[in-house]
Amino acid sequence: MPESEMTSLERVLTTLSHKEPDRVPLFLLLTMHGAKEVGLSIEEYFSRSKNVIEGQVRMLEKYGHDCYYNFYYAPLEVEAFGGEVKYIENGPPNSGRPIISSIDEIRNLEPPDVKNSPVLRKVLESASGLQEKADGKVPVIGVVMSPFSLPVMQLGFDKYIELIYSEPELFTKLMDVNTTFCIDWANAQLEAGSTAIVYFDPVSSPGIIPREKYLETGFKIQKKVISAVNGPVAIHLASERCLPISEDLCETGAVGVGISAMEDHDKQKSAFKGKMSLVGPLNGIEMARWSAEEAENVVKETITKLGPGGGFILSDNHGEIPWQVPSEVLHAITDAVRKWGRYPVRG
Repeated sequence: MPESEMTSLERVLTTLSHKEPDRVPLFLLLTMHGAKEVGLSIEEYFSRSKNVIEGQVRMLEKYGHDCYYNFYYAPLEVEAFGGEVKYIENGPPNSGRPIISSIDEIRNLEPPDVKNSPVLRKVLESASGLQEKADGKVPVIGVVMSPFSLPVMQLGFDKYIELIYSEPELFTKLMDVNTTFCIDWANAQLEAGSTAIVYFDPVSSPGIIPREKYLETGFKIQKKVISAVNGPVAIHLASERCLPISEDLCETGAVGVGISAMEDHDKQKSAFKGKMSLVGPLNGIEMARWSAEEAENVVKETITKLGPGGGFILSDNHGEIPWQVPSEVLHAITDAVRKWGRYPVRG
């Protein structure tokens, strides 16, 4: 089937249905690179929705991948709660001092008003603008932080782990606030124009929390949120391993899962086949050091293992390609997908 017969949206929807499209879809999850494209600092770039729209449009035109990625930076949601964001010149913005200095402050915590928050409103504006640019042909991907993972930035990692294990009442209160916010935030993005939502939840990964505790906490929250979101959701563990909880993830209601470069790809394919589409698993850190030839070889090998039968979107395994990855490598990845990703892919 000629590639021109499918739009990016059709290609992705076919993949999510566990069928074979014309070729493997490619998501280059580029955030900060948009600043390079429009000649702005990272801080200035994210200050206005029109910059993000322009950056995403230019990157799609430049690389020819299959999505608009309406993700600004990880601490954006904490910023909506009143937190600070720290910018650097060549990397992602980070959260500053935790907004909750004492766990007793959780008792009075309230969720932000999604539609009246200036920082959140920027994201909604760019979701609408990108959907207009997409013209029904390109998916617009929105992002939320899991209620279970957001507290790492709200409290700090050490205090949050202590809260999980030692303060069940306050933990429940915090999860209630964050869950209300997460559902409202996801649905507002869908209403504004996002096609689907990525639910980042690294704290639920077995590399951070034991499965037994995950089943009591992050797993229940995943199911509650996903059931209340008015569109498709993919769970992403931000490069962490997912095979030890693969059966649990398949019960959350999510349509896709971000897979890690650290796990066996044959086992990943087997664990999720026909249940959840796979997104990943290129190593973004290594990507910064690749030559064009190395990029092609990795893409070819990855597609050969994960592509047959559909249900696979090639992407990085963290959900954000580092600033340091050069355009030559990104072009090489795109070219390799077009060369080796046409269906039928032979395993």
